[in-house]
Amino acid sequence: MISNKTPQSPAPPAVGQATAAAPPSTAGPLLSWVRTANVGVLREVALLPVLILLIVVGSVVSPVFLTVSNFAGIGQQSSALGVVVVGESLILMIGGMDLSLESTFGLAPMVAAWLIVPVAAYGSGTVLSPYLGIIVLLVVGAAVGLINGLLIVKGRLNGFIVTLGMTIVLAGLQSGIVKAQTLFNLPTAFGYLGSASFGQLPVSLVVTAIIFVLVGLFLRYHRAGRAIYAVGGNPAAARAAGIKVERLKIGVYVAGSVLAAIGGLMEAGRVSAVTGQQGYGEGIIFSVFAAAVIGGVSLKGGRGNMIGAASGVILLGIVSDILDLAQVSNYWIEAIDGAVILFALFLARIVGGESTAEER
Repeated sequence: MISNKTPQSPAPPAVGQATAAAPPSTAGPLLSWVRTANVGVLREVALLPVLILLIVVGSVVSPVFLTVSNFAGIGQQSSALGVVVVGESLILMIGGMDLSLESTFGLAPMVAAWLIVPVAAYGSGTVLSPYLGIIVLLVVGAAVGLINGLLIVKGRLNGFIVTLGMTIVLAGLQSGIVKAQTLFNLPTAFGYLGSASFGQLPVSLVVTAIIFVLVGLFLRYHRAGRAIYAVGGNPAAARAAGIKVERLKIGVYVAGSVLAAIGGLMEAGRVSAVTGQQGYGEGIIFSVFAAAVIGGVSLKGGRGNMIGAASGVILLGIVSDILDLAQVSNYWIEAIDGAVILFALFLARIVGGESTAEER
């Protein structure tokens, strides 16, 4: 039987009585934040299992591996590479790449040392102050980065080809200036960054750690640092948001080259000389890219952090040290290095899941 009564609507609130509004749900934003935080943590610790495994292997290979002096040696040998990795990582984050960092790594300290050391040590005879020489080194690095940035950003030339050509040009200048000779008798002040230590703690390791921390904080908290991710992720959207994309890209190329020059200064101090092979002749760009990529820096831009990049540098340093302690033949070192890099990349992908996967 159907009732003829009409349903009553809820009574309106009395005059002066406030209506109780339902509190807004915070579950959505909270879950989104937790998900984002988890992805970030996974990216940052993805190499941790690989590093633990390598430490176990190293301790088995040699009892010397776990000593303080050995780890100090790893830090000193990896510091120069680490500084260059920071520079390359910044360039990769904006969606670019710079192959010429390895030549800047060699040319900048070569020019500075050439102006500092006497003719008897194959210098120019200028006998410049070592402190002015360091300034020259930084200027050379900045100039190379500026030229690369202008050609790529303003000239709209292919970044790979530009920096490849620049690599060859700089390597030729490095050899031509000193006729492929090795510059030695470097002043103490010029080599301090790569050779000095606080007890058993190398100064180069301390400086490299500070650079990683400062750049990491810059990327996370500074407006320009966050803009780097925006430009690398979507340049058109970044430009629409008011970011000066071209100026930022050129600035990053300059910063990357200056960091490469500082890394070259560390290496020159470590070996107490600047050889014609430093940088380009050693092929360090392969290690630089390997450390950045296995550390989670995307070749497509817009993704990466300094914790991951530092993990990549540490991994390569430990691998090199284990091979030395195990007295592996030089004929096999490169093959083993490559295999370990591929294994580390694969294992980091498994641990990190989709957070470490490249976009299709």
